[in-house]
Amino acid sequence: MLKMKRRHFLAGTAALLAAPAMRPAFAAAPVKGGTLKVSIDQAVSVLHPLLTRVNPEYLVSELLYSNLTRLKVDMSLEPDLAESWISNPDLTEWTFKLRSGIKFHDGSAFTAADVVATFKAILDPNNASPGRNNVGPIASVTAVDPQTVSFKLTSAYADFPVALAYTNARIIPAAIATGDFKSLASKAVGTGPFKLVSYEPDRLIVVERNEAYYDPARPHVDRIEIQVYPDLSAEGSALISGDIDIMSSVQPTEFLRMKDSDGVNVLRVPSGQFCNINFGCDTAPFNDARVRRAIALTVDRQAMVDFVTEGFGTPGNDTPLNASYQFFKAIPDRRKNIGEAKKLLAEAGHPNGLEATLIASDKPSVRTQLAVALREMAKEAGITINVQTMPHATYLDQVWKKGSFYVGFYNMQPTPDGIFKLLYTSDAAWNETRWNNKDFDALIAAARITDDKEKRTDLYTKAQALMNEEVPSIIPAFFDVLAAKRSWVEGFQAHPRASVFRLDYASLTAAAPKRG
Repeated sequence: MLKMKRRHFLAGTAALLAAPAMRPAFAAAPVKGGTLKVSIDQAVSVLHPLLTRVNPEYLVSELLYSNLTRLKVDMSLEPDLAESWISNPDLTEWTFKLRSGIKFHDGSAFTAADVVATFKAILDPNNASPGRNNVGPIASVTAVDPQTVSFKLTSAYADFPVALAYTNARIIPAAIATGDFKSLASKAVGTGPFKLVSYEPDRLIVVERNEAYYDPARPHVDRIEIQVYPDLSAEGSALISGDIDIMSSVQPTEFLRMKDSDGVNVLRVPSGQFCNINFGCDTAPFNDARVRRAIALTVDRQAMVDFVTEGFGTPGNDTPLNASYQFFKAIPDRRKNIGEAKKLLAEAGHPNGLEATLIASDKPSVRTQLAVALREMAKEAGITINVQTMPHATYLDQVWKKGSFYVGFYNMQPTPDGIFKLLYTSDAAWNETRWNNKDFDALIAAARITDDKEKRTDLYTKAQALMNEEVPSIIPAFFDVLAAKRSWVEGFQAHPRASVFRLDYASLTAAAPKRG
């Protein structure tokens, strides 16, 4: 039997974490039934839960599948398919007890074998799952018995239970994970709160209540229709008119338009979500840190907040961490300095400035806004930036992870380790910058093997300082997460993670329109 490592975190999980959240005695029970209509701003091009890449895809996979663990709105952890977990003292082996009596949507029983097969599929490089480098340093996963799974890690990992809530760590049947893996591109076989009814990637995805879901109290609605609205103004108008009930993501202009609309509740929560300017650190001229630093010195951070986030955000400092993250500690702010920028460019062999093309996807539109703002700010230092905007699908196919100067957009991750391992370490799942700094890698590796808060804070602070100095990407601002709903919707909240939605908690009051 493994010894429990941190009692304040893991003690009593079997009873406390598995229990449904307590509701105040005076709170009315959610109304059951009805059809909830949710809007998204881009197609759900990928249905396979281990391969999803963008928020609308995460939304749909969350409805259809379950993880072992799950993030609440306050970023704390709760059980999903796992009802409890313990670790050995050195954090290298974790054992998860699974819920019993759960069935997949095709009627097959969920067991530890499905967990084992799923994680082997995630870790298989041939499957190219974005979760491969974000579910922890897994050496092996074993079914101890049908309801118990053991993970052995290659090194200690304090955040392992949190990592299992990752968007690409949904559990799929072993028969599919080891057989026709690609079949989930057009069908869904999960244990989630809803079952797939129809899938039209560019128009409409329909799901219905899973009557066999492990929590009989959820989901509250019978059916959810996810409608694709490529036009943001039309999407906002649909919410205002009551044609949709929830707008999963709202741009600032639409937020302001809907704020005073009758029957609409706007939702706002601070977050670690950000847009950035990615440099290909292996490609000239961006393989010279002086060039990257020079461009970063042209940025007026507060002006970026005012222009790009339209006041719905906070300044960034060229690292992906802010006060929304645990273990964050501020380092000195980078401030605009055109004189120093020119000096660095001259030292790097560009005394007359330089010219480059910056690529921005059209989704979300803030990418283009950021690119245009940087273009105008950089002119003063003799830097000519040509902004090229392209459709998001083209960007994903031709530029993402391939380009050397483009605008990215990223959700807050559950932990500092999560965002660093997603984007900035040499083995990052999305190593877009190709920075590949071994000193930085060592700091992140050291932070993940200790649960000492002071040590982790110090290591992550040093990592931020190194990033700030080397500038693999410019992170000028963080966005608040914005969403909106009709007043007849209860139980839905904007989540700081942005890629988490928890729509199984949403319900419709008697005031909601009756839909056939």
